Amino acid sequence: MARFILSLLELGVSATVHLLFGFYVFSTAVAADISQAAAASGCLLLRRPAAAGLVNVAAAGEEEERRGAAPVVLDGSPPPIVLVHGIFGFGKGRLGGLSYFAGAEKKDDRVLVPDLGSLTSIHDRARELFYYLKGGQVDYGEEHSKVCGHTRFGRTYDTGHYPVWDEQNPVHFVGHSAGVQVVRVLHQMLADKAFPGHDTSEDWVLSLTSLSGALNGTTRTYYDGMLAEDGRSMKSICLLQLCRIGVIVYDWLDIPWLKNYYNFGFDHFEISWRKVGFSGLIDLLLGHTGPFASGDWILPDLTIQGSLKLNSTLRTFPNTFYFSYATKRTRKLFGITVPSSVLGIHPMLFLRVLQMCMWRHPQNAPLPYKGYRDEDWEDNDGALNTTSMTHPHIPIEHPNRFVVDDSDCHPLQPGIWYYKIIEADHILFIVNRERAGVQFDLLYDGIFQRCRKHAFRRSPPTVPNETSQ
Repeated sequence: MARFILSLLELGVSATVHLLFGFYVFSTAVAADISQAAAASGCLLLRRPAAAGLVNVAAAGEEEERRGAAPVVLDGSPPPIVLVHGIFGFGKGRLGGLSYFAGAEKKDDRVLVPDLGSLTSIHDRARELFYYLKGGQVDYGEEHSKVCGHTRFGRTYDTGHYPVWDEQNPVHFVGHSAGVQVVRVLHQMLADKAFPGHDTSEDWVLSLTSLSGALNGTTRTYYDGMLAEDGRSMKSICLLQLCRIGVIVYDWLDIPWLKNYYNFGFDHFEISWRKVGFSGLIDLLLGHTGPFASGDWILPDLTIQGSLKLNSTLRTFPNTFYFSYATKRTRKLFGITVPSSVLGIHPMLFLRVLQMCMWRHPQNAPLPYKGYRDEDWEDNDGALNTTSMTHPHIPIEHPNRFVVDDSDCHPLQPGIWYYKIIEADHILFIVNRERAGVQFDLLYDGIFQRCRKHAFRRSPPTVPNETSQ
């Protein structure tokens, strides 16, 4: 009983902290948009009903995002740098003027920030990313769509953001958290020519930079509610169950202006009340239908078992450059792994940093892979284990090289995962650049300079205007 009460207490604390952070991000975006709209129009929005003001802001965001669906169309060279967000993330056009990458996209003239499903599966997000760049209607694949119970086709991009994308006009990808696995799955799809009507190849990707990337899964998924026994099922009472209920209700209500402001990405499951009615809501909540019933959402892909399954199909390609920043907020104290700081860890992540230090795989559950050891997974950044972020190594080790300084890997060699371990929690370099201070500029300047000056197949391309923001 005492253990059950302690679990409920931990759940309450976790849910409260995450809700407060979510509210903080959402309210910050709304406040900034209302302030900007008031300044632009020269009138006081405070005199209008609050709800009406928010609807106007969301409508403006929708129009901006609609313009952004075809507008920023890049052509020729140098290759664009595509920033891919992680779980619960968002791209340009969502949450008003808020930037997931905290404005890093302003450091180069040729940067794209796609808006992908924030909770949809790695597979679905990879398909969306292709059509965002190349153009056309998102095709999730006939077989996949039937198995997972959603429509085959999604959003249409009348014009892709980089329609000339091919071997001669490749791209640089930078993925944060789960975003890096999205890029790796897309890369494999390109090599497998998995997009009907397009003659793709592995050489469409020039470089991939992983920033706190979920390359091998994370033990945090088990604390959040995934069962360690199989990596796919959820506990009956857990943080993810609360998340599941909230997402289902949000998508079922289908409030246009609110979903235009932020969207979890499950539109292709058609779970709006307009489609399924009240009885459909009951089926969704009971787990009979929808993404959480079929497993076609992102959390199963982030367990160690799910990542192993993904990685078994993914290759490191010989003509692509790879670099990974692995983050950690832990240290050894008398031989025990503990959080390395109190004030330096975001409040939303501190409890998870502490818990992940103490993770022990259940004795009655099969080990997720041969050679698994708990101690290898103790260092973490509050969301991912540091060992997961260095380079792909389960089920097999990919070519890799540890570096202390960025200059240690020059000249870059393709087909090798260069990785560096830095002191940071999982969200230090996103959303709020003030937390990272000078580290923010050092990190992103290094990433962008590597893309522009060190990752090239023939001669160095012309460098566009680069400014440190």
